Amino acid sequence: MNIIVNGADGKMGRVLCALIKSGREHRALALVDKAFETDTEQGVFKNIFECFEKADVIIDFSFHTAVPVLCSYAVKTKTPLVIATTGHTEREKSVICSCARHIPVFCSANMSLGVALTACIAKMTAKAFPEAEIDIVETHHDKKADFPSGTALMLAEAVKAVRPQLAIRTGNTYSKARDKNELFIHSLRLGNAAGSHEIIFALPSQTVTIRHEAHDRILFAEGALKAAGFILKKENGLFSAQDILE
Repeated sequence: MNIIVNGADGKMGRVLCALIKSGREHRALALVDKAFETDTEQGVFKNIFECFEKADVIIDFSFHTAVPVLCSYAVKTKTPLVIATTGHTEREKSVICSCARHIPVFCSANMSLGVALTACIAKMTAKAFPEAEIDIVETHHDKKADFPSGTALMLAEAVKAVRPQLAIRTGNTYSKARDKNELFIHSLRLGNAAGSHEIIFALPSQTVTIRHEAHDRILFAEGALKAAGFILKKENGLFSAQDILE
């Protein structure tokens, strides 16, 4: 599988490029990042439109603002697209949905299948305990830009699908006596943490905690490659890790 990597000089971009280089079944056709040095055949490009050789798939680990250009290129070249960034604006989300009408697009706030499974378990728990007070605690490295994490919001929306009356609140303190129909997300930014998420369901008689912890960033690179292989078999449409599980 020939892959264009966008955001090759970021933390995740470097991990993904190393993983591609270590495997026999994948090849980095082009790396789009002006600062990244590599010995791949096509070298480094400052803009994805400088790449003229056809790739099998694009994996984006850059920043959410890259979405309009990436989607434009992907549609023009009919190249499946894996978007592994978070923090998209409503306009960027609209661009992604429009792009998915023409090509297969995989977009997930977290590339980990473990997180997708965590979301499924959280929905089951929310359904089993409709009276529970719910908090999400997420921890990431201190350079992470979005706040709260896209994964925390994804998990919150999964719970909200079962309890639609929930109001999602962000912040680390309660400003008043809490309501059972409020879901609070607490965000911590500490050192070089790869990422952990806890969903806490509290009742008077018991507490249920669901936790997912990333031990190494290679987890997300592996998930991105799995997503790339998944959408190669698809026509146009918008897909997520839930689709792989199902």
